[in-house]
Amino acid sequence: MTAVSRVLIANRGEIALRVLRACREAGLGTVAVHSKADAGARWVRLADSSVHIGGSPAAKSYLDADAVLAAARATGADAVHPGYGFLSENAEFARRVAAAGLVFVGPPPEVIERMGDKAAARRTAEQAGVAVVPGSGPVTDLDQARRAADRIGFPLLVKAAAGGGGRGIRPVEDSDQLARVLPTAQAEAQAAFGDGTVYLERALTRARHVEVQVLADGHGNAVHVFERDCSVQRRRQKLLEEAPAPHLDPRVREEMCAAAARLAAHVGYRGAGTVEFLLDEDGSFYFMEMNTRIQVEHPVTECVTGVDLVAEQLRVARGEPLSVRQDDIRPAGAAVEVRINAEDPEGGFVPVPGDLARFDLPGGPGVRVDTGFVAGDRISPFYDSLIAKLVCWGADREQALARADQALAELRVEGVPTAAALYRRMLASPEVRKGAVHTRWLEEWLAT
Repeated sequence: MTAVSRVLIANRGEIALRVLRACREAGLGTVAVHSKADAGARWVRLADSSVHIGGSPAAKSYLDADAVLAAARATGADAVHPGYGFLSENAEFARRVAAAGLVFVGPPPEVIERMGDKAAARRTAEQAGVAVVPGSGPVTDLDQARRAADRIGFPLLVKAAAGGGGRGIRPVEDSDQLARVLPTAQAEAQAAFGDGTVYLERALTRARHVEVQVLADGHGNAVHVFERDCSVQRRRQKLLEEAPAPHLDPRVREEMCAAAARLAAHVGYRGAGTVEFLLDEDGSFYFMEMNTRIQVEHPVTECVTGVDLVAEQLRVARGEPLSVRQDDIRPAGAAVEVRINAEDPEGGFVPVPGDLARFDLPGGPGVRVDTGFVAGDRISPFYDSLIAKLVCWGADREQALARADQALAELRVEGVPTAAALYRRMLASPEVRKGAVHTRWLEEWLAT
């Protein structure tokens, strides 16, 4: 057991408030860190204490490991929860947290490092007996890339080994395009991730994106918390998520979830993580990547299973075993999540920062809204444009979709544009109603 009494939350917005609430329920004190832009933010006001760690740009605050660690020392925090994004999948930051005598609420740094390198993660998945999308190892020049492409087949993707979250991916249709894309992709990977390594992967053009939530502790327990479907996405950024994945063959569900738990055990995982798969039209599934953190869309899993994923993260960080075993986790009903961002869907989903002049939240049975904002707050240009996550549970998928539509109808946001009206159209589309979507569906639908 590790003594933890005060947790510094190295994040902002809705996830900072989500972690704060879980800490309070566990009887733990909370420390919020904030940038200049977030000085008066809701999660900052609600924390037991707060520390200003720098200027408004993330590089001068939330990404400044020195400032975060200094805040932890100054406030007597003994643990750091990184949330998602920012420093959450930074292995060096996790090492520095441990070196400072603090508990990092996440997996060991070597696991973050191993699974954060997408090429290494593919090799690890294969070692664990988990199928991967046909692809290559690292490619360094065009001749090597063309030989790999001949074996894999077009269309394919050039992917940054250090990428993630849908970034660092370039589609390629033929050999001539590969010649043009390869050097650009390498340069972009180096600029974005500090690592220019790329590899090739077959493009599955009508695949679904299905991910499996996993939990593991330091006592030999690794479980799955079933799956989520995240196929409705634009430019590989998720917009709508649901659990369970609709119309998923029970045999495929069982095999996919078991594969995710097996991989978590194989790498010595601790805490909450997500194993992402592509599900092909023929029912074959392939490992895509592992996210070594809590996910934006974790609430849909919590709604259908009753498992508090952040509470489990805190238990594991304290050295306790998971509170649930695999047989304890039984999904019930269905849940849908939509992301409400300050963005203009008519203008290419460009972020539009501004003041929340009005922010009326929906309610009713099965409705959950995760947000870090209230009316009068400002949506800053310095960070992600997420305002809220609207999550609706129902006894079945039809009820969950109906509740989501009603909740979107009740939502009132003024001062910044959102895609709420577009979501209602999307939910009414025959393809979404039937669960007949894939990762390219939304862009094709928007183009019609």
